Amino acid sequence: MIILTAEDAEVAETVKNSNELTEAIIGAAIEVHRALGPGLLESTYEMCLCRELSIRGIPFARQVPIPVEYKGVNLDCGYRADIVVDEAILVEIKAIDSLLSIHDAQLLSYLKLGGWKIGLLINFNVELLKHGLRRRVLGLNEEVTL
Repeated sequence: MIILTAEDAEVAETVKNSNELTEAIIGAAIEVHRALGPGLLESTYEMCLCRELSIRGIPFARQVPIPVEYKGVNLDCGYRADIVVDEAILVEIKAIDSLLSIHDAQLLSYLKLGGWKIGLLINFNVELLKHGLRRRVLGLNEEVTL
């Protein structure tokens, strides 16, 4: 028998409710990757993914400022979320050789600072996009398999 804390139950419910939207985002990213392939700049993939989300009617915001609250004051320290989908899922775009732990740390930091629970890390510089996808859930220590 597994006993969940209230916080664990909340995280589990958040993941469950976000699965459909996460799948839609990944589907849009796959379409962009199929059309463009690897090897382009991060900004290109970001713009094209935003276009694909628009085509699919998925609401998003691009280059969302992430302030740092310090002693009751929000400070603009230059952090920006690449894309936030439906005010709920943070999407960080990469176009690099391979995802490293520093990229996971960046995503988790952005989730914490921005108040989001779910984050997608998408590296377009891979032959198969499934090898460049990671989903992170704030409050879970392990990677969530897609």
